[in-house]
Amino acid sequence: MDTINDFLVMLDGYLGSSDWFPLMLLGTGIFFTIYLRFPQLRFFRHATKIVTGKYEKDSFKGDTTHFQSLATALSGTVGTGNIAGVGLAIWTGGPAALFWMWATAFFGMTTKFVECTLAHKYRDIQKDGSISGGPMYYMEKKLKMKWLAVLFAVATVFCSIGTGNMPQINNIASSLFSTFKIKPWITGGFLAVILALIIIGGIKRIAKFTEKVVPTMAILYVAGALAVIFSNLGNIIPSFKIIFSGVFSGTAAVGGFLGSTFAYVFNKGVQRGIYSNEAGQGSAAIAHSAAKADEPVSEGMVSILEPFIDTLVICTLTGLTILASGAWIDKVPNTFQRSDMEIIQGVFVQDNPEHIRLLGDHVNKKKDDKIETFSGKLILEKGGLVAGQDITILHAHSIAEEVKFSQDGEPVTGVLVVEEGQLENEDIVLEGKSLVHSAVLTNEAFKRGVFGDWGMYIATIGLLLFAFSTVISWSYYGDRAVTYLWGTKFVLPYRIVYIITFFLAALIDTTIIWNLAYVAIIFMTVPNLVSIILLHKDMKQSVKDYWIKFKKEHPDDAERIKVRELRDI
Repeated sequence: MDTINDFLVMLDGYLGSSDWFPLMLLGTGIFFTIYLRFPQLRFFRHATKIVTGKYEKDSFKGDTTHFQSLATALSGTVGTGNIAGVGLAIWTGGPAALFWMWATAFFGMTTKFVECTLAHKYRDIQKDGSISGGPMYYMEKKLKMKWLAVLFAVATVFCSIGTGNMPQINNIASSLFSTFKIKPWITGGFLAVILALIIIGGIKRIAKFTEKVVPTMAILYVAGALAVIFSNLGNIIPSFKIIFSGVFSGTAAVGGFLGSTFAYVFNKGVQRGIYSNEAGQGSAAIAHSAAKADEPVSEGMVSILEPFIDTLVICTLTGLTILASGAWIDKVPNTFQRSDMEIIQGVFVQDNPEHIRLLGDHVNKKKDDKIETFSGKLILEKGGLVAGQDITILHAHSIAEEVKFSQDGEPVTGVLVVEEGQLENEDIVLEGKSLVHSAVLTNEAFKRGVFGDWGMYIATIGLLLFAFSTVISWSYYGDRAVTYLWGTKFVLPYRIVYIITFFLAALIDTTIIWNLAYVAIIFMTVPNLVSIILLHKDMKQSVKDYWIKFKKEHPDDAERIKVRELRDI
């Protein structure tokens, strides 16, 4: 597992964690925002009317209504990225990472508008009457780039498992174990059966499930977050100050947090932003292409609402909950994960500024990092380290405290071998106090409100509903990609593999799953961004044609809508 994780981290260094990818993602959104004259602002109100079904007709072709498509796409995006992902972004990049999530969402509203419009415009109707659409269809039909369409479709299948499936159940399992002590294999097995019963029914059964679950889970989660925020009102303004103060400089060390550089803030904020709202990834375009609409632009406008709800509302609430509660800087009792743990040479303490500077350089992977990993032997007695050993244990980017070693539930006495900062015996379990991240951090924050410890149940149930609905939606994205590549006869084998990997991911280290997700996203996003940029003229003409038709069919509404395109007609 350590070898796999190291390989994924290395690969991610050239992809999602590189300098070029965040710039490409944000740059595409900024380009279309300017090119289409801020559609996320001008068309927002019109989009809310479309999603209510005001302009729908029974004669429109499609599998789902506007609202069902929005709910399905939202269920695919509102998942661990909103709960665990925000906690991960703040843990790695500090509070300022939330600002870059906002920036990604604002410009991502336009990116999603473009990709969903084009996907609906170039969708296919299968022999069985079902709709199949997505970026692969405009890559092949309009750009005549079959090879790129195949690359995207293959990446979608990979992503459906690597981002839409495995991280979700992994965080559900770890959160349920942390809160209710339910063993991961029980969670994985039970939910795998439920998943199978739902996805076998295809998009119509999925849409019926999501349109009921999404509003319910959103209300539940928002109520729990507000309860924590209002309990810590005095920390709201300081939270915003620390977010904006570190946007271009990084976050200084505070509490157990060892600090972050601008590079970490920017990269992790943008990276978590796309994982949260998926703007530019092309996934939501697959769901929206199934909507009943005669005008692709109308469905594209509905998709504008997604990053707003997903990131600018739900992720902001999660972030403020974590920051206002102070959970992001506090060390709490937890079980250490090997991927987050490192044993280093030397004794370092929290109240020494020079020690914190050195450790900050280490966790931020600076070139002048002077910290050396420890290789040698540790002497233990009754589960604790014998005093006088020249080492420090780091866990989750913090100095671990009150560390205890156990094996099979019993305290360890004897000698343990360490090689390059890791214990050779993988059966040894370490527990102690350190920072936490992902779903565990959000759970900790939810405990610090009016509901007390009961608050973590709200976060855990919210994560369960959010993440499970994401898994369901992504199964549809994957089977549409499989349909494009090999036809409908391969959909069932794909679903079986999807369910098996869902169960297995409940048992794997969380950090490895997140690192796999980082890599998978890139292989789907880059081909899609390149394609929509090449189709920028097609998109602009589609918007113009939409308003021409809208003015003819809805003259009364057109008089009330102040849109530049209407004035130009």
